[in-house]
Amino acid sequence: MKLRKVTAASAAVLALALSATACGGDSKDDSSDSGSSGGGGKIKIGIKYDQPGLGLKKPDGSFSGFDVDVATYVAKQLGYNANQIDWVETKSADRENALARGDVKFIAATYSINDERKKKVDFAGPYLLAHQDLLVKKDSKISEATDLNGEKLCSVTGSTSAQNVKDDFAPKAQLREYSGYSECIAGLQSGAVDALTTDDSILAGFAAQDKYKGQFKLAGLKLSNENYGIGVKKGDTATVNKINTALEKMVSDGSWQKAVDANFGPAGYKNEQAPKIGVIVK
Repeated sequence: MKLRKVTAASAAVLALALSATACGGDSKDDSSDSGSSGGGGKIKIGIKYDQPGLGLKKPDGSFSGFDVDVATYVAKQLGYNANQIDWVETKSADRENALARGDVKFIAATYSINDERKKKVDFAGPYLLAHQDLLVKKDSKISEATDLNGEKLCSVTGSTSAQNVKDDFAPKAQLREYSGYSECIAGLQSGAVDALTTDDSILAGFAAQDKYKGQFKLAGLKLSNENYGIGVKKGDTATVNKINTALEKMVSDGSWQKAVDANFGPAGYKNEQAPKIGVIVK
């Protein structure tokens, strides 16, 4: 009899413990990011933290830029309000890994679509067509890519921009890879490097900052076509389709152009028209 009483009591305690655990798990799922639906949860989105006009973390902890505006609009269409977004810094060299690990649901971080990257991630978009260019000091004599032979050329680790210039235009260029564009532009300002190369949209954002106004200029070259896409974990076709629908709506309702004007207008950046979803300009 004693054995039966103990067993029954133990069973009751076990049932209560399981019930409490289940309730706790549900509560956690509601408040944390599964990235698959809206409601009361969160969504983690990868962006850059150091690209003025595109993805910038400001001193007060807020975020601004065209990529931020695009991602916020897309998240809204997926069912998430702005206060449900957790912005995650994703540097160029870590974007594929961040998606593979599930650190973020998607990435909007000047992420150019190319065949090599498509082997590892899926892309929605494109949502902006940019072009590779050079940023140099205002009094620089560099006006063509071939002028970079023998000069120190900076780009960011994980980016293909500098290598493209060396392979196609200036084989004797001296490549300098830094961890972020802020370091590159600081090197340009100090004379440690002679030019910075990446997309014209990124360069325009830096050149327009108050602390750099009048110091730099864009060479005005279109060395490549950079089709910005939103990176999604490989195989997540459902999310890609939802994001594409959101991007189409953003263009059609005028929100895309408003974001362009707000973020690039002050720099005098002449953007291309909104690209067609799924159409890659070679």
